[in-house]
Amino acid sequence: MTRAPVSEMLLEYQHYLMAHRLRSLLAGRLTPAPLLTLPEYASRRIERQELARQMITRASPPEAMKSLDRLTDELMFGFWLNPAEVTAFLRAAIRQGSHPALGESAAFAELLSPSERARLGAEGTARVCRYYLTCLHLASPGADPHALEHIFQRIDANVPPLFADELNQNGQPGLSLPV
Repeated sequence: MTRAPVSEMLLEYQHYLMAHRLRSLLAGRLTPAPLLTLPEYASRRIERQELARQMITRASPPEAMKSLDRLTDELMFGFWLNPAEVTAFLRAAIRQGSHPALGESAAFAELLSPSERARLGAEGTARVCRYYLTCLHLASPGADPHALEHIFQRIDANVPPLFADELNQNGQPGLSLPV
């Protein structure tokens, strides 16, 4: 079995953090479950992975699909790169009044902590905003069959570095991640 590099797994958790921050900002019906720490996220992610594996091998209990859906929702698994999920999220966000962070880089950058913005610098912060705001465009490619491919190319060109405070605990050098 091939394992994903640690940086890929940490990036997945960082995507979770950013989805959680955006949903928390919008609040209302979009308010997420309480924020999971990295160990809590990892534990639930392993549980989700095991349920998915059981479903593939048909060795899953009858309630496995419900549990898998619950964990997928709690982890916001795949949120940023799933056009259907992004579309549903944006529809809900617009119904409750929207927010500038859904389209403006400066407003989206406010989701980052001051230490994250300092660690990233101006160009890194702009790259992070481009990445996540481009992901929100996944809801729009209905008219142009090539739009989705173009959007994914833009997303791949702007993959953010690891920057979240939760991954840089107490300034410990062992957890300090390059930008």
